[in-house]
Amino acid sequence: MSEFVPALPPGYRARPATAGDTGAVHELVSACERTLYGRVRTDPGGIAAVLARPGLVPELDTLLIHDSEGRLAARAWVNRRSEIDVHPRHRGRGLGAALLEWAEARARRAGSEQIAQTVPDDDTGAVRLLRSRGYEPMVAEWLLEFAMTGEPEVPQPPSGVTVRPFLPGDGPGAHRLVQDAFDAWQQRREPYEEWARHTVERPAFAPEMSAMAFDGGQLVGVALSLDLPEAGEGCVEQVAVRADHRNRGIARLLLRHAFRAFHRRGRRMCTLATHSDTGALDLYLRVGMSIRHSSTVHRKRLPGA
Repeated sequence: MSEFVPALPPGYRARPATAGDTGAVHELVSACERTLYGRVRTDPGGIAAVLARPGLVPELDTLLIHDSEGRLAARAWVNRRSEIDVHPRHRGRGLGAALLEWAEARARRAGSEQIAQTVPDDDTGAVRLLRSRGYEPMVAEWLLEFAMTGEPEVPQPPSGVTVRPFLPGDGPGAHRLVQDAFDAWQQRREPYEEWARHTVERPAFAPEMSAMAFDGGQLVGVALSLDLPEAGEGCVEQVAVRADHRNRGIARLLLRHAFRAFHRRGRRMCTLATHSDTGALDLYLRVGMSIRHSSTVHRKRLPGA
């Protein structure tokens, strides 16, 4: 059990999460997304990948809150950053504040000097809570969408560049390219096993809708996609181009290949998430995507950590 359990309103109880809770957590997060956005974007594979993060100890780093009837009312995890969700039926009862207190205490005990949490800008109650606890905005994030009434056109590739779908055995090469490309802004390189759980080994991974760009047999760009049946749309999870092949139109080419593949699969919408540190928002807008909603990463320094 966690070293610290916050005080809860009467009728609620807390315990750590286990792998067997993946489905219940997915239902909770889905309910939050439906209320806030009118649609679901999460999938069980993404939640399972979080619970399997290297360094995350579920007994210490996760907390679930159930109501008197045993239904999951809220959840939280903390491991380099944190996530907190409260079911819409249970909001306004202090559960979010209790989990925020728990997450900060756990981060301090783990030796962290700060804690960060991403909150949708439309979730004004959660934003007010964070700001009241001393959190400050750090990074802007956007979920973009590409609507497809007709089959998207795919531009001609640059000279020498070919594109094909993801094939078995492409994982290690895609991992190296993504990590190299993301080195400029991400805090650390993800080991292959951790990265793969969120991408190519995730149940929702869609190899046929993932595009790989080669120049003379050398991998120079990737667009790795998820097919999200519950949402009824596709998702480009990661886009990366080798530094020495940028500004050639390869990212646009890869995205258009992915969009067309999703359209042929019957999807009429494709999403992609990015944030201000990447500097890629203008690229995605030029490709024809538009902003669906925005979020902000809030950070708090932890004195005494």
